[in-house]
Amino acid sequence: MIHAVLFDLDGTLADTALDLGGALNTLLARHGLPEKSMDEIRNQASHGAAGLLKLGAGITPDHPDYARWRTEYLEEYDRRYAQDTTLFDGVNELIAELDRRGIKWGIITNKPMRFTDKLVPKLGFIIPPAVVVSGDTFGEPKPSIKPMLYACGQIHADPQHTLYVGDAERDIQAGRNAGMKTVLAEWGYIAPEDDTGSWQADFHIRTPLDLLECLDKIQS
Repeated sequence: MIHAVLFDLDGTLADTALDLGGALNTLLARHGLPEKSMDEIRNQASHGAAGLLKLGAGITPDHPDYARWRTEYLEEYDRRYAQDTTLFDGVNELIAELDRRGIKWGIITNKPMRFTDKLVPKLGFIIPPAVVVSGDTFGEPKPSIKPMLYACGQIHADPQHTLYVGDAERDIQAGRNAGMKTVLAEWGYIAPEDDTGSWQADFHIRTPLDLLECLDKIQS
C-alpha cells in the first residue's frame, strides 16, 4: 500500500523554466552575452544555477568567478521567481484525488529554502503539502537520502510505502536508495541526451494524472 507521495518541485509539479530562464537571459544581456532559447533552458533547468550558468556563460563551479556569477544570478531570480511560474496541468486534480484516497503528499526539492518557502504558497495548490524539504535543509541535497528520510519522518510515512516522483536522475537515485518506489515525470526538464532508461525508475508517466494508474497497479 502507498501511504504518501512525495514530489520534486521544478519540472515535476511546477513549470519554473520561464522564470529561471528569464533570470538567466537578463544576466547574460547585462554581460553582453547572447540569450538562450527556452528549449535550451528547459534541458538544463533541473540542474539549477550551476547548469544554467554553464549553459549561458560557460561558468562552472570550479571557475574563479563562479560564486560572483551565482550570487548575481540568484539575485535576478529573486526578482521574478513567481512571475511566470505555474503548476503543470493536472497537478491540482492529482492532489485532490490523493487526498480523497487518504494519501499524504509533500515536496522534496533541491531548490534553496529562500525560494521554496516563498514560491510554494504562491503556486495555488488545492491542498497544501504535508511537508516541504529544500535543498539546503540539511546541506545534503538529492541524491542524498537524508532529505527523503526526513520528509517521511515528518509525515510518519514508511519509505517502503512511499512514492517519489521526479524528472531528474538524482530524484530516482535518491528515492531508490531511500527504499521508495520511484516515478519518472517525463513531462519534466529532461535533455535529449539523457538516458532515462538507465535510471531504473519503477514507473514512467507522461502526465501528472497518469500517476493514479501507478497507484492502482501497486494497490491491487
